[in-house]
Amino acid sequence: MTTGLLSARGLLPVGPELTALAAGGAAAVLGALLSTLGRGGRAVSVLIWGVAGAAACHLTGGPAGPLAAWCLAPAAAATAFRTRETLALGAAAALAAAAVSTLDAALMPLPVADPTLAPWLGLLALATVTLGFATGLVGFQGMVARDNRRRDRAEQVLEILDAQPLLLASLDRAGRVLAAAGATVGGYAPRGLEGRSLGHLVAEADLPALAGALHAAVRDGRAQVYVAQAGDGDGWLELTLRATEAGRLVAAVRDAREQFAREKRLDAERVTAEQQNAGKSRFLANMSHELRTPLNAIMGFSDIMRQRLFGPLGDRYAEYAELIHESGTHLLELINDVLDMSKIEAERFELSIETFDARDAISAVLRLMRGQADRAGVNLRGVLPIAPLEAEADKRAVKQIALNLISNALKFTPRGGSVTVTVQGDGDTLELVVADTGVGIARDDIERLGRPFEQVGEQEKKLEGTGLGLSLVRAFARLHGGDMALESEMGQGTSVTVRMPVLTGANAEPIRRKG
Repeated sequence: MTTGLLSARGLLPVGPELTALAAGGAAAVLGALLSTLGRGGRAVSVLIWGVAGAAACHLTGGPAGPLAAWCLAPAAAATAFRTRETLALGAAAALAAAAVSTLDAALMPLPVADPTLAPWLGLLALATVTLGFATGLVGFQGMVARDNRRRDRAEQVLEILDAQPLLLASLDRAGRVLAAAGATVGGYAPRGLEGRSLGHLVAEADLPALAGALHAAVRDGRAQVYVAQAGDGDGWLELTLRATEAGRLVAAVRDAREQFAREKRLDAERVTAEQQNAGKSRFLANMSHELRTPLNAIMGFSDIMRQRLFGPLGDRYAEYAELIHESGTHLLELINDVLDMSKIEAERFELSIETFDARDAISAVLRLMRGQADRAGVNLRGVLPIAPLEAEADKRAVKQIALNLISNALKFTPRGGSVTVTVQGDGDTLELVVADTGVGIARDDIERLGRPFEQVGEQEKKLEGTGLGLSLVRAFARLHGGDMALESEMGQGTSVTVRMPVLTGANAEPIRRKG
């Protein structure tokens, strides 16, 4: 464009110089367009510069002409493209252009450039070629810097791979190691495994397991397997396999000897603990049965004395008989709790399922606990639905749940407080809520409640039980497919909710009444 403009203004005469500059300009435009087409376009662009350079040199006097430097244009273009694959092509095209120009000068007379324009044409040729080489060299310097950073990064990654505790390997689908890095396993250094099968690390008996894992990794994209180590009776390996998009597998091999030893030790400790727990449960069950027989006799004789069936007793002896009977009753309740918990822990407790109205069971417990509530000065009230709540459950267990919850609530509710027992149905779920206005439970203690023999609160309250009440409630609820939830705040009281899916038929939204 610049050449045409200068020519139109008369600053550049029409002649071989104009044709030579036009060839160079056309090569520049075509080269810029073709270079956007990828590797092939860049190669064609370099060849066009070779042809244009040879033509410009031919039209301005050959190697001795002012545009002789354009014979190096293909090499400059290849350098500017900053791709290694075009460098050799550019050098060859530049050499060919120079050879053709030299041959032309030797075989035929060539046009001679205008002497007044020759210095400027020479300066133009030198400047354009120099600019091309400078642009390429700057680009190559940036590429070299990036390559150095990549090489440093790669060296750091390789150092990490070699130092990490796993053996990492690239495998083909048959399990042959293509490349490896990391730890030495089974006497094989990573480089020593390359070209071998991964099965060299695995005991012969576990080779089928390895083959299955390789097949699973190819099929599912991942697999994991534990195998015995070859040549080491106590050695174990953990193999983790992942499939790559290239169709290969990546394996991470870890020495699992310590893990297996730890798991074996933990398993032995677990078996020992289970045996001890089972022994404890058997002891508690046997002890409870043995204690109940003489205790029933004590309670029977004390009851005879308390009722004076065989004649009057002195006031002091009557008081002793009453105390013996109360203590025996309390001890029998504790023994029954221990016996029930031991059966549950030993998985020997069997529910006696029957159909009954849940309201009747809870009402019976309310009547039983009314006297204790009156003596404690606590207002005990029940909120029960008018409609029946037909349940299929262990009636004794349901009554025991209510008895334990109400007894606990009364124990920790001061005189003048209240305990409210709410029973309702929600679909097939029986919901029992016992809420009190007692002292409440600390947040840290809530997590411990419900475990066997765990107690919270004041020391004198702890002495009144074994800590089995809430644990039995939770155990009975779970035996029925339900669970227990506890909410409490210090000084505000406690609410315990038991939900069990034991109701039969359609249970409408309950209409409550006091009971």
